[in-house]
Amino acid sequence: MKSKGYIFLQNVCFYAFHGVMPQEQKVGGEFLVDLRVGYPLDAALQSDDVADTLNYSELYQLVKSEMEIPSKLLEHVAGRIVKKINEQFPKVSSINLKITKKNPPMGADCDGAGVHVIVDN
Repeated sequence: MKSKGYIFLQNVCFYAFHGVMPQEQKVGGEFLVDLRVGYPLDAALQSDDVADTLNYSELYQLVKSEMEIPSKLLEHVAGRIVKKINEQFPKVSSINLKITKKNPPMGADCDGAGVHVIVDN
C-alpha cells in the first residue's frame, strides 16, 4: 500500500518573548502553533509501532525548544523550526507551519496575527 499522511500538532499554546517592540521582548505573550508534517505512514499503518512513524511528542519538543529562543520576527522562529524538522526527520515530505501571536500590539481587535509557512521537500 502506498499512502500519503500527516502528523500534526494543533493549537499548541506557548508563552514566549518574540517581537520587535522592547515591551514584547521583556513581558512576552501567548502564541499558538499549528504544524502539519507530511510523513510516510505505510509502515505504521501496518505495524502499530511508534518506531515506524514520526513521534508527535518528539515534534512537540523540537517546536518547544525553538519557541523558547527569543526572536524579533516570527518568520525567523518559523525558519528555525522548519530547518530543525528537516535536519532531525529526513523522511519529511512537507511542512505546513502557522505561528499566531494572540494579542499583537497593533491596536486592532483581532484573534491574532502571525506567519504561515508551507514547505514542500
